[in-house]
Amino acid sequence: MRAVQAGLELPPAVEAERVITAVLADLRSGEHRGVVVDSPPGAGKSTLVVRAAVELAEGGEPLIVVAQTNEQVDDLIDRLARKAPELRIGRLSAADYQPSARISGHATVRVAAKVADLGGPAVVIGTAAKWATVTEGCWPWAIVDEAYQMRSDALLRVAGRFERALFVGDPGQLDPFSTVDTARWTGLTWDPMQSAVAVLLRHNPELPVHRLPVSWRLPASAAPVVAEAFYPFTGFRAGTGAADRALTLTADGPGDAVDATLDLAASTGWGLYALPERHTLRTDVEAASACAALAVRLLERGAVAVSEQDAGGASVTADRIAIGTAHRDQAAAVRARLGPAGEGVTVDTANRLQGREYDVTIVLHPLSGRRDATAFHLESGRLCVLTSRHRHACVVVARDGIADLLDAHPSTEPVHLDVPVKFPDGWEANHSMITYLTGKRPARS
Repeated sequence: MRAVQAGLELPPAVEAERVITAVLADLRSGEHRGVVVDSPPGAGKSTLVVRAAVELAEGGEPLIVVAQTNEQVDDLIDRLARKAPELRIGRLSAADYQPSARISGHATVRVAAKVADLGGPAVVIGTAAKWATVTEGCWPWAIVDEAYQMRSDALLRVAGRFERALFVGDPGQLDPFSTVDTARWTGLTWDPMQSAVAVLLRHNPELPVHRLPVSWRLPASAAPVVAEAFYPFTGFRAGTGAADRALTLTADGPGDAVDATLDLAASTGWGLYALPERHTLRTDVEAASACAALAVRLLERGAVAVSEQDAGGASVTADRIAIGTAHRDQAAAVRARLGPAGEGVTVDTANRLQGREYDVTIVLHPLSGRRDATAFHLESGRLCVLTSRHRHACVVVARDGIADLLDAHPSTEPVHLDVPVKFPDGWEANHSMITYLTGKRPARS
């Protein structure tokens, strides 16, 4: 429920700070072995992790940070070193790891494959996979980043390394995955395919759970749409108002359907580029070409983004544009069609785009051109990631007929005893998004 004071809604920064203060108070109290923080897209999760790490370290308690990927580890180290330049940080890595420029540029960061070679830093950061190889040492505190994307068996392997922990993650995004059959564990409270947080709370229901209430990434045009589709019971709001951000296309285009879609996205924050209904191969050449054409045209038309970070406006360069797909072969097809004009545009799958942020995103809808709606393509987290990476506008490329496809393939996933029901339902989330996007289709397309 949104915080109010004297009948008035609290400013976003005040509301967010209240929650963060409560989280830090729970950490300092020492009354709980764990504290959980749910974070919607762009709610300042990494900022909270860094802030909590600095407070704990400055209090004289060494700690470890467990992230899920090397990219997340490097990002957290860079943020932490900038926030507290005097803090000694250890980067636990594989023996063949080569420090990136943003890591080697910090004199207080030491990199090593073994904890003993790090020189006793205040904070040691590594991936969950690397921490699973550590067999000695125990720390008073741990911070687990992206905890909802961590499998519970991965948590079990590192749990012996700390006494208390802060778990931070986004419950609405992609669930942990496995390449092996996991049916034998279905229904067990320690099912390794459940997230670390899900298993933690099933065994420790008394642990405090906090929810960050504000997204600083998503604009006012996107926060309520994403919240309704993917966070129906918790919700969140945008940290900026409708007048705080603007996307302007400074050059004219030929006036075709690509231009019409970009014009609508620039003015409303959303655009649907609809292709004729048709069953296609997974690598839909026409859809891939449309994604590439939209990105190139956006660059050609000189998009300028005005925001609270740059009131004078900043050019939307190629590195500020991303194209998201469900499959790697689709991403490869888009890259092949971008050409030199689209060099620098990020093209990747939802799994790899998770946690990243851009000014404009172009999304190839997971259900576009399909004959069926499988559990993979219906997973709410996949579409949530794809439609929540942007600060200004999101354009979705999809063939007509997705709503009919959903109606023809109602959710038929088996219901298992003792398995908590996951919300939101992927079928319902997809229906919510496609219904909204239908109203963001240019009249001429």
